[in-house]
Amino acid sequence: MALIVQKYGGTSVGDVERVKRVARRVIQARLAGHDLVVVVSAMAGETDRLLALAAQVSDSPDERELDVILATGEQLSIGLLCLAIQQNGQKARSFTGSQVRIQTDTAHTRAKILSIEADRVRQALREGAIAIVAGFQGVTAEDEVTTLGRGGSDLTAVAMAAALKADVCEVYTDVDGVYTADPDVVPEARKLARISYDEMLELASLGAKVLQARAVEYAKNYAVPIHVRSSFNMSQGTLVVQEDAEMEKVVVSGIAYNKNEAKITVLRVADRPGIAARLFGRVAEAAIVVDMIVQNISQDGTTDISFTVPNADYQKTMQIVSEVAKEIGAQQAVGDERIAKVSIVGVGMRTHSGVAARMFEALAREKINIMMISTSEIKVSCVIDAEYAELAVRVLHDAFGLAEGATVEERW
Repeated sequence: MALIVQKYGGTSVGDVERVKRVARRVIQARLAGHDLVVVVSAMAGETDRLLALAAQVSDSPDERELDVILATGEQLSIGLLCLAIQQNGQKARSFTGSQVRIQTDTAHTRAKILSIEADRVRQALREGAIAIVAGFQGVTAEDEVTTLGRGGSDLTAVAMAAALKADVCEVYTDVDGVYTADPDVVPEARKLARISYDEMLELASLGAKVLQARAVEYAKNYAVPIHVRSSFNMSQGTLVVQEDAEMEKVVVSGIAYNKNEAKITVLRVADRPGIAARLFGRVAEAAIVVDMIVQNISQDGTTDISFTVPNADYQKTMQIVSEVAKEIGAQQAVGDERIAKVSIVGVGMRTHSGVAARMFEALAREKINIMMISTSEIKVSCVIDAEYAELAVRVLHDAFGLAEGATVEERW
C-alpha cells in the first residue's frame, strides 16, 4: 500500500463526463489498496470565466476580492468529484485550502505556501476516505483567501505530497509525459522516461507548459518524486526525480520556446557605477520579473542595455524605463514585442563541450538571427524573431538528434 497524491488539471475535469472518468480512475487506485489524496484544478475555462466576470464589474479589480472569486472554481471541482466518487460507493471528503490549512503569505493572486497542517486530511485517510483537496488556493494567518498563481494546483499537489510524506505525486494532464519538444511543433518528439528536477525546472521556466516551475522547485527541495501522466490513458508517463549518472550521458534532454516575452533596450546609457542599479531597481519596485540582460561594450562613455520581461508587463515596463531613461540622460528606450526565446536544456552540458556552438551553427544554417544569448550550467537560450520560433525548435531538435528512435550517438 502506498500513499499517493494525484493532481488533475482543468482539462481532466473539463465537464461532468470527465469528472466521472477521473472518479473511476481514483477509485481504481483506491481499490488497489492505496491511500489517495486528490488535488483538483478548476474546470477548463472556469478561471478565465471568473476573471471576465470580475472585469465586467471593475476596470481594476481589488486583488483580495479577486482571490475570493477565483477560489470558487476549485471548490466546484472538488464538490463534483466527491459526489462522483460517492455515487460509485466509495467514501470521499472534500477540503478547501483553508480547511486543509494551506497557509500562505499575503501576496494575493501569487501567494507562496508557508506551511501545511493537513491534520484533517490525515484523519480522513485514517477513516478510509479519499481526500479531495482544492488546488490553487490557500489562506493567510489572518484567514484571508489567497491564490497561488497560474498552474498553482501543481504546487498544491507537490506541497501536499511533501507534507504527508507521500510515496509519489502523480500529475495528470492532457499530455502523457514530458517530451523532448512540444509534439504540436515537432511531431517526432520523444517522450522521456525520466528527467531530473533541474532539467524540468529549466524547461518549465523557459516555456514548457507541462508543470509549473514553482512546483518543480518545491519538489526538488523536498525530494518529492513527480510522475507526469495523461488522464486520458493508462500509459506510463515521465518521472521527475533526482539527477543520476545515466542522465549526465544525455547532453540535451529537451527544447523549449516562449513567445510571451518582450525586449526593451535603453540606448546610449552613461557607463558609470549605479546606473544599472537605478534602472533595474525601479523595475523591481513594480514587481516586474526581468529575465535576460545584455550590456554592450562601452563606446564614448555610453552603452546600450537590453533586457527581456513577460509580455504582460511590457507596457508597464516601457513606461517605467522611459521615465528612468530621461532621468539618467539616456537617449531613449525602445521595445520589441515580436521576439521569442528558444532554449536547449540538459544536465550533460556540464561535461560536454561544443554544445552552444552546435546550437548557433544550426540556427545560422537557417539564417535565424540571434539577438541575445543567456547560459547556465545546463541551458543555452537565444532570443530570436518570433516569426522563426517553431522553425528554430524543429531545427535544434534535429541538430541534437532528439527524435524518436535516435541512437545515443546520434543525439550527440
